[in-house]
Amino acid sequence: MGMLKEFKDFAMRGNVVDLAVGLTVGAAFGKIISSLVTDVIMPPIGMLMGNVNFTDLYLSLDPAATTGMSLADARKTSAAIIAYGAFINTLVDFLIVAFCMFLVVRVMNRLKTFAEVPEPATTKECPFCTSVIPVKAIRCPQCTADLQRTDSG
Repeated sequence: MGMLKEFKDFAMRGNVVDLAVGLTVGAAFGKIISSLVTDVIMPPIGMLMGNVNFTDLYLSLDPAATTGMSLADARKTSAAIIAYGAFINTLVDFLIVAFCMFLVVRVMNRLKTFAEVPEPATTKECPFCTSVIPVKAIRCPQCTADLQRTDSG
């Protein structure tokens, strides 16, 4: 029973739950980006390059067995193929995700610097004996120097 309670405590920690939420959102974001690349970005690029469908681009290591076939049909023949079109789509996916993550981290770093406002000093150094004293002190408790004269002029 102790191990079950320990596991429950571990699983319910804030950082574990945050990680699970982050992974779930990240997976959904990855699907959105893949759809963006496959369905929105690559078709116009393919059209500009002479009606090329990147998902069907492949290099057959056995051309006699796959001549004139689509990628799906070539895969059914069990011929050795290099699907470089799918690789290009995956590479574009990665670049878009990496750029989006860069933007998110950049914004988070900027927000973090705004949040890190330095706290006002609560101590200062006595100009006569170099003791650390409260900022509001008007006389040094160590050397009894009058600090009002040195602060104002």
